[in-house]
Amino acid sequence: MSLPFAKMHGLGNDFVVVDVRENPVTMTAALARAISDRKTGIGCDQLILIGESDRADVRMRIFNQDGSEVEACGNATRCVPLFVGRDVSIETAAGILKAGRSGDLVGVDMGEPKFGWEDIPLAYAMDTLTLPTSWDELPAPSCVNIGNPHVVFFLNDRASIDMARLGPLIEHDPLFPARVNVNFAQLLSPGHIALTVWERGVGFTRACGTGACATAVAAIRRKIAIGPVRVTLDGGDMLIDWAPGGHITMTGPAAHVFDGTLDLDALTPALP
Repeated sequence: MSLPFAKMHGLGNDFVVVDVRENPVTMTAALARAISDRKTGIGCDQLILIGESDRADVRMRIFNQDGSEVEACGNATRCVPLFVGRDVSIETAAGILKAGRSGDLVGVDMGEPKFGWEDIPLAYAMDTLTLPTSWDELPAPSCVNIGNPHVVFFLNDRASIDMARLGPLIEHDPLFPARVNVNFAQLLSPGHIALTVWERGVGFTRACGTGACATAVAAIRRKIAIGPVRVTLDGGDMLIDWAPGGHITMTGPAAHVFDGTLDLDALTPALP
């Protein structure tokens, strides 16, 4: 079976995007892993399925490299208007999002952040502004749900932290029953944050839109930053704006790199 796809990215966070409205496919965790494999498949951080919706213009499903289906992906959301060819409302597991192009950039209304311990979710009740716990030399973090769970650490020097060890350790900590995205942030000024993200089910990523949102929101909530906040990741910059009680606005670039056709039968040996 042949499956047309588009390769897209937002600041280097890359996606294989498939229009299942025209090319129906039954997606499984094993097939998502096979497509995402950078040596035997196409290769991507996330596999994105664009389908029909009775609540919005389109529906978006998101599968991580490890085959797990997740609720939200900010960078992928910015790619949808490019893929569809117009401004769109998008049904996701995290709710309805609206995305539109403005010149070379795409803006997304990411909805309202959630702060309740049960919304993150955490294994038990605690203050999510400053968790009364941490790991090794890390300071007490904040937690935010941006349609998916995030923990945010504000560090004086990210280079002094063993993020490669701590990222997966924290992602799989029993405190986070749905696992968690781990954000290592450094405040450069009240309007500028540098960020490295260990993404749930992916590992280190060049950019994470929901991570940028979670980090800016946590900084504003702690009153160490003032929106709009420029968040600099390895792949580039995003602009995040939020005021308490309001919706998050995320603005950044997206790119359509190439189109192709995948022979699904060629993946069969890679499937269990």
